[in-house]
Amino acid sequence: MHSSTDQREPTLEYLSCVERAEELDRLRSRAKTQKSLLVFGPEGVGKSRLLRAFVESQPLALYVAQMRSPREFLLGLVHALHRADEGIGVPGNISALSSSSLKGIVHRALDMRPYLMVLDHLDAPSRVATGMIKDLHYHGRTPVIFASRSPHMEDIGALRSLCALKSERIEIKNWPQKIALEFAQREAERIELWASNLESILPSIVESSDGNPGAIVQMLKMAQLPRYRAGDQIKAHILYVDYRMGRRS
Repeated sequence: MHSSTDQREPTLEYLSCVERAEELDRLRSRAKTQKSLLVFGPEGVGKSRLLRAFVESQPLALYVAQMRSPREFLLGLVHALHRADEGIGVPGNISALSSSSLKGIVHRALDMRPYLMVLDHLDAPSRVATGMIKDLHYHGRTPVIFASRSPHMEDIGALRSLCALKSERIEIKNWPQKIALEFAQREAERIELWASNLESILPSIVESSDGNPGAIVQMLKMAQLPRYRAGDQIKAHILYVDYRMGRRS
């Protein structure tokens, strides 16, 4: 979701420290209680960027970006432990270690310091993976912060028990129109998007996105393509139709 002229994350500090300041403060407060927490909201709303901004401020937070298998989860945790404390003994051939050896490294580390696991992009983890997360959670009394796209939490599977109470969940919502429009203007400037009708297009993009930052970024990227250009103008109607059709497919 980036242009060829700029490969940076879309205004991470702007996203996390201004619009999401309240959510970021709640995450930090929750971390101090050593209790688990679910962050939920629609796809594209900025959950991952919020979690990464939170992790940057927490030296003992172990961020695992993806968990396609229990082994990948353990490898991600060991790498995160090494980033948090280079003094942790991690063999050079870490990829060749067995799952039992990886788990042993994690167990020893959790016994030593009050770490926090931050798990992103969960997708209905298997029974084995769920059992492993719960084991690590209870073993070191290690809280878990994780993300879900749905308030019904289908994508976190049997981990629901870790956030059964409403007080253990934070909902990340789409932005109101004013904030979303300001973000769209900044993002258009960042990717050097120009059109003679851009000023009138941006409010329509915000409206079509329902204030979802990921959707705004996607439509602005689409607006750079020749298909949606007519001279110095953006063909707004075709862009909106294609975006909505793409969402349904």
